[in-house]
Amino acid sequence: MANGALKQVFHDMQSLIVDSINPDSLMDVLQSRELIGEDDCSRLHQVSDSVDRCRDLLSLLHLSSHPQTFIHLRLALLDEYSWIVDEIDDKLTSPTCQLQQLHLSHSTDGKRLQL
Repeated sequence: MANGALKQVFHDMQSLIVDSINPDSLMDVLQSRELIGEDDCSRLHQVSDSVDRCRDLLSLLHLSSHPQTFIHLRLALLDEYSWIVDEIDDKLTSPTCQLQQLHLSHSTDGKRLQL
C-alpha cells in the first residue's frame, strides 16, 4: 500500500473524516510513532472544536515528509473507525485510484499527474 495513494484518498475523503472522527486518540498514536511532535499535540489540544482539531491534524499530516505518514494514519483508524478504513480501502482498489498510481509510477519527475 503506497503512502502517496493513501494521501490522495485521505485528501479526497477529508470532509467525511473530519465530520466522523475524534482526533484525540489518533494524536496519541501518531505522536508515539513520531509523526507529530509534542508541540503539535499541544497546539492541536488547544483547538476546542473536534472538527477543527481533526481538520488541523490532517493539514499537519499532509505537510509531513515522513514516508509512511498515511500508512500509519490508516492503521491508527483501524480499531476505532474500521468502517472508514473500509471506505479508504474501497477507494484504493477503485480503477481511478489504480490509474493514478500507474501514472505516478511512470512519471519522470515523481510529481503527481492530473487526470
